[in-house]
Amino acid sequence: MSMNPLMAARAYAQAQGAGGATAGAAVAGGPEFSQLLSNVMGDMTQQTRVAETNMTQAVQGQGSMIDVVTSISSAEASLQTVIAVRDQVISAYQEIMRMPI
Repeated sequence: MSMNPLMAARAYAQAQGAGGATAGAAVAGGPEFSQLLSNVMGDMTQQTRVAETNMTQAVQGQGSMIDVVTSISSAEASLQTVIAVRDQVISAYQEIMRMPI
């Protein structure tokens, strides 16, 4: 499944409560880019761990399949967001490297 990086960034911002900001516009007093990346990576890691915990509980007969599917979908969405951001950073770096000096 392909996800537009801009849509992924907007979805993440809305999930974090920053809904009113427009894409590409800096918000005064907002987090730095490095802090935003750290938050995204931390959220992805946390959601992956939750999905693993739910899978383990389901295998042991203590959890429900609905929780497993929901947590896996959430972890997948977080991973796609991280991948989309990574792809855009790499693309920007390549464009900068192509610029004549």
